[in-house]
Amino acid sequence: MNGPGHLRIGELSRRVGVSPELLRAWELRYGLLRPTRSPGGFRLYSGADEARVLRMRAYQSQGLSAAEAARLAAEEFTDDAAAGHPAAPDRGDLARALERFDEPGAQEAFDRALGSVSLDALLRDFVIPYLGELGDRWQAGSATVAEEHFASNFLRGRLMGLARGWGQGAGPLAVLACAPGELHDLALISFGLALRARGWRIAYLGPDTPLGTLLETSRTLDPQLVVVSAATPQRFSRVKEELRGLAQVAPLALAGAGAKRAFAESVGAKHLGADPATEAESVAASGARLA
Repeated sequence: MNGPGHLRIGELSRRVGVSPELLRAWELRYGLLRPTRSPGGFRLYSGADEARVLRMRAYQSQGLSAAEAARLAAEEFTDDAAAGHPAAPDRGDLARALERFDEPGAQEAFDRALGSVSLDALLRDFVIPYLGELGDRWQAGSATVAEEHFASNFLRGRLMGLARGWGQGAGPLAVLACAPGELHDLALISFGLALRARGWRIAYLGPDTPLGTLLETSRTLDPQLVVVSAATPQRFSRVKEELRGLAQVAPLALAGAGAKRAFAESVGAKHLGADPATEAESVAASGARLA
């Protein structure tokens, strides 16, 4: 990451989860990016540019305007300061703060991660592993109900803050919902964020969505993808016929720990079994050709 620019704008866009068009706009309006030119005339971006974009996004997630966020990011990450691109913080900082019910500490740890890594890395290396660890502790009886609720509500609030405006734009549309009775939605929100970063629009119906409602919504919106998530296979098996009918209306995918490949195939759905960022990359690359 040291030295002169080495990233083409497409690679920078992939790393930071911002479209090339918006990156160029930020470069022109705010001077946020300071590219050099390759011998062939291509604009090349540096680790300092990447750090400034990530920090700007972190400030925007806190409610700052684009202009103010860009100004602060430019002040905080000069070319000299950001050339080394600081290493991603330890997610243990976030976990420890949440275990102590330390909301300010958790906010600070989340902000450090958001300002240091790409959206994909934030989801893949921080949010999803932490949720897995919390689930394991819950199963082992070492996490209290209060801790699980506190952590889940904190993360949901931060993730939904990043999701503001994710239904805007002209990209393909994905409808996301939890199966009837399913209340755990953080991995599904993470998938939506990762898909949004790849140009998709998101219509989020949330936890405990009746399949009849989802079917009606799919007929109205005609999405390129419908994703239903559940933490246990029983949530899916109870609505097997409804899922089969939904798959005849729109491309359907099943996600979450309760989704099994054989069951998904039996109702005509795609199985999303990897982490949310990886699955979002796969869906975006396929153009939602899920048949």
